[in-house]
Amino acid sequence: MIYSFIKSNEQLFPIEKMCKVLQVSNGSYYRWKKQAITARQQLKIAIKEQISLIYFAAKQRYGSPRIALELQYLGYKVSRITVAKYMKELGLRSKLSKKFKVTTNSNHNYLVVENVLNREFLVKMPSKAWVSDITYIQTKEGFVYLTAIMDLYDRK
Repeated sequence: MIYSFIKSNEQLFPIEKMCKVLQVSNGSYYRWKKQAITARQQLKIAIKEQISLIYFAAKQRYGSPRIALELQYLGYKVSRITVAKYMKELGLRSKLSKKFKVTTNSNHNYLVVENVLNREFLVKMPSKAWVSDITYIQTKEGFVYLTAIMDLYDRK
């Protein structure tokens, strides 16, 4: 972490000065800089990239079991536990979708208004037939109610 900070700020500050301030030796920084990425580290980077691609392609709904299956299908030999660990490192959590719940109750004793339009939606004069509907939309803050009222003559 310290070494990557030094490397990213090489153009702004002298390396020796940053090493002194961050209390690391110059030699250890230069050894870190020369170090090649191992095959295992390259594989880990590739798996993390694939996890991110699969996660966002699935609209953030896939968890570690499904992503592990996708990776195995793509030819990676990786367990669900490893995928869960990498997802945690990447800060990825699956979104849980709620099941559809029927909210309409047609079995009631309330007043039911008769159908006066009788499916005749072509009106010859304005303000003779108005239609409306209401629905509610679930948001993070709660439900938002939406209603629409329309004149059938000009559809405004």
